[in-house]
Amino acid sequence: MRLSRYFLPILKETPKEAEIVSHRLMLRAGMLRQQSAGIYAWLPLGYRVLMKIQKIVEEEQNRAGVVELLMPTIQSADLWRESGRYEAYGKEMLRITDRHERDMLYGPTNEEMITDIFRSYVRSYKDLPLNLYHIQWKFRDEVRPRFGVMRGREFLMKDAYSFDLDQEAARHAYNRMFVAYLRTFARMGLKAIPMKADTGPIGGDLSHEFIILASTGESEVFLDKDILDLPVPGEDTDFDADLSPIIKSWTTPYAATDEMHDPEAFGAVGEDKQVSARGIEVGHIFYFGTKYSEPMGATVTNSDGVEVPVHMGSYGVGVSRLLAALIEANHDDDGIIWPVSVAPFHVGLINMKPGSEADGACNALYEKLEAAGVEVLYDDRDTRAGAKFASMDLIGLPYQVIVGPRGLKNGEVEVKNRATGERQMLSPEAAAEALIATVKSQS
Repeated sequence: MRLSRYFLPILKETPKEAEIVSHRLMLRAGMLRQQSAGIYAWLPLGYRVLMKIQKIVEEEQNRAGVVELLMPTIQSADLWRESGRYEAYGKEMLRITDRHERDMLYGPTNEEMITDIFRSYVRSYKDLPLNLYHIQWKFRDEVRPRFGVMRGREFLMKDAYSFDLDQEAARHAYNRMFVAYLRTFARMGLKAIPMKADTGPIGGDLSHEFIILASTGESEVFLDKDILDLPVPGEDTDFDADLSPIIKSWTTPYAATDEMHDPEAFGAVGEDKQVSARGIEVGHIFYFGTKYSEPMGATVTNSDGVEVPVHMGSYGVGVSRLLAALIEANHDDDGIIWPVSVAPFHVGLINMKPGSEADGACNALYEKLEAAGVEVLYDDRDTRAGAKFASMDLIGLPYQVIVGPRGLKNGEVEVKNRATGERQMLSPEAAAEALIATVKSQS
């Protein structure tokens, strides 16, 4: 993509309403624009990252055997009355009435609707296990939306729902999602730590939050630092196998948010291994048994011909929230530093002097990289070099290639690693080959 043809409204000044790093940098880098309190328009650069994150989430859900569908954003209040949550949920739920005076709501979550879909079609234990997910915009009317998309009112979320015959099978479904989440966040360059969590309005008695460490996190967290060195399950993970050994390895070391913190248990961790920090929640999983299936009549006939309520779990990932969390974990004084796997473009190509011999070299590099699947943002604007460098550092593309007449006289271009600041002078051909190999290995 040529920057002269792209929509990238970079801001020189930080808007007053931006309180944390990710909000400041997303606004300055032209990734989003606030339309009303807690509601944002996703501009092209931000939307590209959002879609990269969504793709990774989808791939790991599919790998774990979860089946994708799409449910509507507007739900009938009658379903929530069946479960008993319509009045209990509180003011975060946006309640509306249609033209026929029917009570409706803008869905903050989908346990009731997915249970209704399940009970309409599934009758026998032979159709289990079943796990369904979708990625959809949701709305929760936060009393004080703040921190940009970190705590907005409208947000993009992946939510999955498992249906199993009994508690043992449901626990295996929970374990599958636990492992899928470890893999999902690792692919984005994040070390997400599972921590036992309160189930809140979702219900149930088993729950884990997945937390990444960041100084601007909303939660105080306490952990045994050994958990930071645990290996993430690989691509060859068999999701049909017994996953409990993996789960045990991740849940045995102490890790808790302030809500679930046990000072006595934390004190038993060696003092040299105690870590207290702040963290950002990026995922949350729940097992809640028959909380929804029983009152809503989601039953199956078991092998003895007896009708029993199914055991359920739900599993959320804040897709839009992840974008902000990634920035909180990956930035410096000059701007964002994107991991290759979620970067809006892999390479920023800077033409130091449009109209010179740099044009031909830039065009050749651009075509070669794009043909190899390396996404390039080509700054072909006729503007000063300092502005080009500042823009590229701000938007945080993993690699920059700087092409100018002076370097070309020596047959060289400059390649900069945004994360490390390392710079290399290479021939255009060597630069292209190195970038292609590096991006493929990190994607």
